[in-house]
Amino acid sequence: MKPVLCSILAGTLILSIASAGMAVESKKAEKKGIMSKTQDEMVKIAKSAAPAFISDNATIMVPGPDGKLKTVKEGTNGFTCVPDLSMQEVPDPACADKAGTQWLMDVINKAEKPSNDVPGIGYMAKGGWHWEKDGKVIMDPATPGAKRVKEPPHWMIFWPFTSTETMLPTMPGEFKTYIMYDGTPYAHLMIYQNPRELKQGKK
Repeated sequence: MKPVLCSILAGTLILSIASAGMAVESKKAEKKGIMSKTQDEMVKIAKSAAPAFISDNATIMVPGPDGKLKTVKEGTNGFTCVPDLSMQEVPDPACADKAGTQWLMDVINKAEKPSNDVPGIGYMAKGGWHWEKDGKVIMDPATPGAKRVKEPPHWMIFWPFTSTETMLPTMPGEFKTYIMYDGTPYAHLMIYQNPRELKQGKK
């Protein structure tokens, strides 16, 4: 075999091996985070978002192989729990009432604005993630220069509050309560307080 042909074949083989390796790494990347979990693990993670007296009786939705949410357990209390919102390496489960779930689904589906017509409530006992740039919490993680920030355990009221009306800050700080996404249709109240410490109210 001629030297030039040998070189071409060797180069092709090296490129093929490299391409195969990149494909394997790509598959590994897809398996990180919540999609690396079994359905039972995802259910457990979803339920960890709220106190047991809420999540034990909530509807549970988890992503299927295609990434779309599907119901795996019907609930009885009007709450719905999901195992992840941000698709980061550490899941950030959330549990919300009917109006809150409507709000979250609108976010996930990138609706122009939330469709709930009453305030909703949501719990994230494992904390979550948000992105900041130029002293603001921003909605689009893909914004150039955006910094990812891990949030502590918290709960939320999903309603278009404004910092002007409430006189609340627009960034997390010592007060531990602020308006996230101020000035947008998805503005809502964030309270840095662990939902797992919530006690069941008297009936």
